[in-house]
Amino acid sequence: MPDQEFILTELRKLPWATSLTIETQRALVEHIRVVEVPTGSIVADPAVHLEDVYFVVQGRLNATIRDAFGNQVLARPLARGSAVGMFALALGEDATLEVASTERSMLFSVPIQTLLQLTSRFQDFQMAMFRLAAGNVRSMVLADRVYPNHQLVGILHQTPDTRRFSQRLFGRLLELDESMHIVSDASQWKPQLPVTFQVWVRDGELIPEEERQTQIRQWRSQGRLFLDWDAERNPNELSRLLAYADTILWCITPENADQAVRSIRKLLQIDPGWAEKICLVWILGPESKFAPWLPDLAGPDFGSHALRDFKVSLHLPKPGEGRLLSQGVDRVVRYLRGVRIGLALGGGAARGMAHLGVLKALEEHGVFVDMIAGTSAGAMTGTVYASGMSPEYATQCFKNDLQLSTFFKSLPGGGYWYLLYKYRRNQFDPMLRKYLDRARMEQLAIPMHTIAVDLVEGCPLVRSTGDAVRNILESINLPPLSIPIIDSGSAIVDGGLLNNVPADVLVSKGCNFVLASTVTAKLEKDFLGLRAKGKLQKSRFLESIQVMMRQNLIQSYNMNYVGVQPADVVIAPDVTAFDLSEFTRADEMAVVGEQATLESMAKIREMLAKLDPKLFAIS
Repeated sequence: MPDQEFILTELRKLPWATSLTIETQRALVEHIRVVEVPTGSIVADPAVHLEDVYFVVQGRLNATIRDAFGNQVLARPLARGSAVGMFALALGEDATLEVASTERSMLFSVPIQTLLQLTSRFQDFQMAMFRLAAGNVRSMVLADRVYPNHQLVGILHQTPDTRRFSQRLFGRLLELDESMHIVSDASQWKPQLPVTFQVWVRDGELIPEEERQTQIRQWRSQGRLFLDWDAERNPNELSRLLAYADTILWCITPENADQAVRSIRKLLQIDPGWAEKICLVWILGPESKFAPWLPDLAGPDFGSHALRDFKVSLHLPKPGEGRLLSQGVDRVVRYLRGVRIGLALGGGAARGMAHLGVLKALEEHGVFVDMIAGTSAGAMTGTVYASGMSPEYATQCFKNDLQLSTFFKSLPGGGYWYLLYKYRRNQFDPMLRKYLDRARMEQLAIPMHTIAVDLVEGCPLVRSTGDAVRNILESINLPPLSIPIIDSGSAIVDGGLLNNVPADVLVSKGCNFVLASTVTAKLEKDFLGLRAKGKLQKSRFLESIQVMMRQNLIQSYNMNYVGVQPADVVIAPDVTAFDLSEFTRADEMAVVGEQATLESMAKIREMLAKLDPKLFAIS
């Protein structure tokens, strides 16, 4: 049974407890019971009256709110610092809350009646519980957009070379007027910045726990604390040290990837729960286009952190490259400050080339997205951009690669015949591999999600892993130009059938500010010049290809609201003057997308400034 000193030490690590006096902390410790919860255990059940409030100390749980009929209304993860049972404390009932552990966890349990007595006795504890309950309501019921601002951050270095990243990160945070304290194991390394810096290793050993706790208590209310450490130190030492951390940035280079896998495995043998805290930070050199794929870090033992990693370049981009990698440090900064920007790119055949102008305008105004979800043409443009290609270069590539030959130019409706040829002869695969090669989604500069549809199950498929080109081909697989892709019992076609502008996917993946670019919000009220010419010239080709393409466009137009609803800003370039097959006018459509984005930029900046006034200061 843990003693009171252990409980007191763990209590002081909880964010809501930092404002409590020593007297209040010790009074609370007398009534705390430590509960070890195995993975999958039920902590709160609607059918059982809740008599205790549980505070999450380690691990993760999932809280589900259900309506009177048992239907799930909302689900939210609960991590360190969260509480279970605050609704019961406030409302006197626990009718709709169900909580289960998703990993091995440790909780502090306090009887509700005891908690009420302590709140009446200690004013600081009363205020702490009020704030905690208000935070629960805000995040669970109001779906608040504020994500954790990670105050205690571990940075592990697989090689001393990656400490350049630390220097750049600290400098960027100082530009945002952040106060910070840095502790390290390297006496020979000190950031050349005006920050508090201490070495926590003495005679080769980690300084005593009591000394560390004293420093943390002193600094915690004064700014962000970084633990900047060598990843190759003793795993038990790292485990003790990182118990303080809200998140861990594990810095590696392609050259030491295998070594990093071994180091991470050693740490997870001590506590598998670290997998949910680790974010890989790839420091890529000027010749590295993609980060290596580490299949050993993609299994269930490593949680879902493969989708939380960062790719960073400390070098200027080369011609044709975008600025995503060089903006990697800023993406880490946004993560630490609780900001995650997503961009949904909708389908619309050739008209989707307008998305490249949207991306260009966002970049030029300093709005770099952290994640993209795309359907059909949005999947193609988004994946190419997420690979690190600049929007301008991508526009020219699509324009050149999809140029009609003289033969197709001579045919009526030649653009459609050309697309039919490209699909049926599998020409999109080699075209895209010129730029993406065999890259997997996990290797791209930022997370990318493509949307397709399985005709067998009748459901959307969200692809976040696997071969990037393969995922694009699934998402753009548009009948009747193509036939379904048969794979493992699935028949896969274009994602626009069910979700043409997948902003909802980005919200589900953790973005708290979502932009959407749709090229199907407007519909030209003419078809093959029927109104302009007065009659429709029928042909077998017209009745098959062009009629079906028009049907798909009308479906997308009428279903434009599906998926896009959670978006905070919707950019809708008017590309109705362009035919669905006119990829050779990609540059013109990109200009339309750029202009539409510029018209929305003031609103975008204003909304981002509300999310983080420092990061997105309006000059």
